[in-house]
Amino acid sequence: MRMTEYRHEWKHEITFCDMLAIRQRMRAIAKADRHAYEGSYGIRSLYFDNLTDKALREKLDGVNRREKFRIRYYNGDVRVIHLEKKCKLDGLGTKASASITAEEAQALIDGDLSWMLDSGRPLVAELYSKMRSQGLRPRTIVDYTREPFIFGPGNVRVTLDYNIRTGLDAVDFLDASCVTVPVPGSPIILEVKWDEFLPAVIRDAVQLRGRRTAAFSKYAVCRAYG
Repeated sequence: MRMTEYRHEWKHEITFCDMLAIRQRMRAIAKADRHAYEGSYGIRSLYFDNLTDKALREKLDGVNRREKFRIRYYNGDVRVIHLEKKCKLDGLGTKASASITAEEAQALIDGDLSWMLDSGRPLVAELYSKMRSQGLRPRTIVDYTREPFIFGPGNVRVTLDYNIRTGLDAVDFLDASCVTVPVPGSPIILEVKWDEFLPAVIRDAVQLRGRRTAAFSKYAVCRAYG
C-alpha cells in the first residue's frame, strides 16, 4: 500500500476564461505531468458509498475527519487500475493506494468479495472490512479530463479538471461504452496541492480575484441526479 503524507489543498470552481489564463501561466513556469498526453489525460473513477450515503453526507455536512474509497484508471487503460482511499483532516488531504486487476475490479462491481481477504494488500483488506461492516458498495462513475502541472519546490501539483460527467446509477466501470452525462453547470475545477510551503510564483499564477477556496467534490456533484 502506498500512502502519501498529509498535504495542503486548495480548490476553486473557475470560469472558462480563468482556465485559459491559468493554463497559460502554468505552462510558462511549471512542467506538464509525465503521464499526460498532449497536456491532459482522461480519468474514470468509481466511488463507493453505503445505503445511507455516508461519504456523500459527510462531505455535504463538512465533517472534519472523513474518508472515501474509489477505484480509477486513466485514458481508458484498464491494465492499470488503482484502489484509493482519500482522507481529509482539518483541511489537509492524504491518499493511500494499491493496484488491482481488471478481474478484481469486476469482482468488486459484481459483489464478489471472496478474493479480498487473501489478496496480501492491506488497503484491499480494509475495503473488504468496510464493505462488510459499513455496507460500502460501488455507487457511481465519475469521468473527467485533467490538465496537470508539476512544480518542484514545495512539491506542488496544479490541476485543471473539466468535462465532468456522471454515470448516474451505472457502475459498469470497465465498459468504455457506459453512458455518462454532463453534471449540472459544467464546472471547471482548479486544484492546488503542496507540502510544507506554496511558492510565491505559484500563488501568484493561480490567484483569481473574487474566487474563494471551496470544498468542491466531483463525487458529490455527480450525485446531483440522485
